[in-house]
Amino acid sequence: MEPIKKEHLDKVLSEYKKDKVARVARHALSVTSIQEVAQSKDEASKVYFDFDINIETLPVTNQRQSGRCWIFAACNVMREELAKKFNVKNFELSQSYLAFYDKLEKLNYVMEALIENIKADYDDRTVQFLVQNGVGDGGQWDMIVSVIKKYGICPKNNYGETSTSNATRYLNQLLNAELRHFASESRIVFAKKGMSEVKKLKESYVDRFYRALVSCYGLPPEKFDFEYTDSKNVYHIERGLTPIKFFEKYIGSSLDEYVSIINAPTKSKPFMKSYTVKYLGNVVGGKVVTHLNLPMERLKEVVVAQLKDNHIVWFGSDVGPYGERELGIWDDNRFDYKSLLDLDIKMDKGESLDFRSSAMNHAMCITGVAFDQKGIPTKWKIENSWGEANGNKGYYIMSRSWFDQYTYQAVVNKKYLTKEELKAYNSKPVELKPWDPMGSLAD
Repeated sequence: MEPIKKEHLDKVLSEYKKDKVARVARHALSVTSIQEVAQSKDEASKVYFDFDINIETLPVTNQRQSGRCWIFAACNVMREELAKKFNVKNFELSQSYLAFYDKLEKLNYVMEALIENIKADYDDRTVQFLVQNGVGDGGQWDMIVSVIKKYGICPKNNYGETSTSNATRYLNQLLNAELRHFASESRIVFAKKGMSEVKKLKESYVDRFYRALVSCYGLPPEKFDFEYTDSKNVYHIERGLTPIKFFEKYIGSSLDEYVSIINAPTKSKPFMKSYTVKYLGNVVGGKVVTHLNLPMERLKEVVVAQLKDNHIVWFGSDVGPYGERELGIWDDNRFDYKSLLDLDIKMDKGESLDFRSSAMNHAMCITGVAFDQKGIPTKWKIENSWGEANGNKGYYIMSRSWFDQYTYQAVVNKKYLTKEELKAYNSKPVELKPWDPMGSLAD
């Protein structure tokens, strides 16, 4: 290892002082943020919300200070279909209800994983991965399927938000502190009394977690009356439903028609193969999180096919880079960090995954797309869950190049896949390591 030499820094600084562009950048950055100074208005034409396919959707939702985007996006997909059945213009499913049980199941899932690794050294990489990551708000599509199939679902009117469900950071800190307490205590109990006592210990933790979640989220509904007024101003009520009955009657097997496709162009993940990630899940015994890896061009073809049939698409991206939240734009060509700071942060997509420069971290819904004269998508319309204050009343635009680089996952009806793709999806998935970037959660 070589240290930085002062003489070398003196030379660099001397050259820097002669650089007029660097001087202008320094002055600008002293009073303005990097993001604002780096913005290029040369791409301003992409701001227009005009699309060849533009699916009309219900009003945008707001996940507030929580990481439940994947739940909100999934509920938005389902509510569009339900709104057609009920003939309503405004409707939400209870994201809080699903988050409640997702959190409980995740806590049990991680404790079971810790028990599975109870004989490993405490600093074993898998053990450290489990205790460091703990539980949070984030998730993936197959995880929402597992929760709904086990606990059902209900309208938001029947299980609303609380202060904690809207702002989950502190609760997550408390839950993870207690989860790490279990990690430590379970090893002591195992050494003294064996596995049977560890299982009893885990059940006592589940009980405490459940009580804490009920206190924070509210009593989960056992039965409820489903009330709504349709667009013709006709009042409807259906009495005595349970969340499971509501799910079975109005959603049912349609959930099984959707599959996850990804674009992960890394050497370790050949296309036309299915993948799962060890310890990625929430419900023990639930749906195995499975992804079919496809080239980006094919992923876009499938997404467009679903949009053409007037169905929106759940998808996951890395929304960190090159975003302008106020206008609602994600476009890598709109920000010029190279000219401003001489920082070339762009990488090959596969390399950016391998070296943790990028990974999926947010889920939303695709509701529209524009094409060029050759029928190639040029920009995408996105329904977010950050409320109406930003973007175009909560809707956003993604450019062609940004979408190609930073979109990693889409959930589509399996009818849009070829026989060969379905065969690959249904084959035994390759199990990736717990820390693989394709195990990242959308939050």
